[in-house]
Amino acid sequence: MLEHLKKSEERSSLKIVSPMAKTQIAIAQFIDKIDRDHYLFPTAMWFTSRLFIWTAMLLIAPKLPAPMNGMQPKVGWGIFDVWDCVHYRNIATSGYEFVDDGQQHNLAFFPLFPLIIRLLMSLGLPFEFSGVLVNNLAFLAALCVLYAWLKKHYGISSAQWGTTFLSWCPMSMFTGVIYTEGLYLFLSTAALYAFDQKHYKWTAVCGALATATRPTGMVLIPAFILAAFKERRPVIAYIAGLATSGGLILFSLFCLVSFKNPLAFISAQKGWRPSLGFDWQSWLNMLLEIPLGGNWYYGWVVRDGGGIKDTLHPILFAFIVTFAFLLWLAFKRNITWIFYAAYCLIVLLFIMEDQWLIYNLLNVLMFLGGGYLLWYLRKQLTPVNLIYGFLGIGLLLASGGTISLGRLAYGIVPLDIAIGVLLSQYPRQGYLALGLFVVLLAKMAIGFAQYLWVG
Repeated sequence: MLEHLKKSEERSSLKIVSPMAKTQIAIAQFIDKIDRDHYLFPTAMWFTSRLFIWTAMLLIAPKLPAPMNGMQPKVGWGIFDVWDCVHYRNIATSGYEFVDDGQQHNLAFFPLFPLIIRLLMSLGLPFEFSGVLVNNLAFLAALCVLYAWLKKHYGISSAQWGTTFLSWCPMSMFTGVIYTEGLYLFLSTAALYAFDQKHYKWTAVCGALATATRPTGMVLIPAFILAAFKERRPVIAYIAGLATSGGLILFSLFCLVSFKNPLAFISAQKGWRPSLGFDWQSWLNMLLEIPLGGNWYYGWVVRDGGGIKDTLHPILFAFIVTFAFLLWLAFKRNITWIFYAAYCLIVLLFIMEDQWLIYNLLNVLMFLGGGYLLWYLRKQLTPVNLIYGFLGIGLLLASGGTISLGRLAYGIVPLDIAIGVLLSQYPRQGYLALGLFVVLLAKMAIGFAQYLWVG
């Protein structure tokens, strides 16, 4: 990061260094000084982002009025125990339940995360504390592994930006509560890094644990095999790739014994995603809800008779697009005051906007934007990264529906790596993006605490 900024200043024909550039160099010098090993920088990113998320949830959210579609936040640890957390609680305390009736059953949730929570609960720790502890410590480990991996392959700047994005991306809110994001990111990143380093024993161990954590872990198996074929790896690489299926096989055996169906965990997904394959209607609804908001609902422009009922959402969206265009135009023409004015107005409009626009925009940006970056940086990413990234996108496309799309895409670490590599090449834009991330992360953390659906 520091080297990039220095080179940019050396190439500049201006003799006077701008205050913005001096600030960036000072920040980069400070970061380089504290970056003594693979642990200090990612630990700092982890700690500050945890402090920010929990402050928003525990201190700010309870002081705000309850939203129309939400509730007043709980007090204490219960604030982390909402939405999907109830399913992990039931699994950890009462075990799995499933009937093949198309309804929502907790067998859709893979076992490793609630199993670890149950082990901690057997030591006397409460469920809420155990779930938060596992997710957050696993996320710290994920950041350390990712930092070491990026620093080795792409340099320190990419490592810093990659871990910064992973820590402050709005979807990182889910690494601070009782969800599987932190654990899956750690295990999948460790497995991919081990494969790149040709440590096949750890590839098999971490990969098997990843396939026992989330359904997207299944694509690690073909990713390792295809990458081994492309790079002409030895037979042990293929064996490690196949051994990654260990967690999936054990879960399947459990389903066979308990529910007489080895694929019951797949049948259980129907409660959340009724159909397999590309669901074009869900995609159309999601894309049209971005400019129209609640005025578009499952194919009808406003329920109950047509016409635009909620005028504020389209107006705010039009302003966001307008100021985004001004931002781009000012950047191209180097008009500084317009650039920062447009940026500040965009941030203000996102503060005013409803949660639904942010949720849909993040879905689109994480999925489509991340997929484009995989292709754009295909020559810079390692084969296993590229293959796993595209297979993960394919699995999400084929799973049907767009529920939690951005959150699931955030859990595919090659997409995060691609964004980190890109930001390292354009650090000034990276700082601006980071400022917007902080605003959206605060909104998502407060929304989650108020029982609003944020992904």
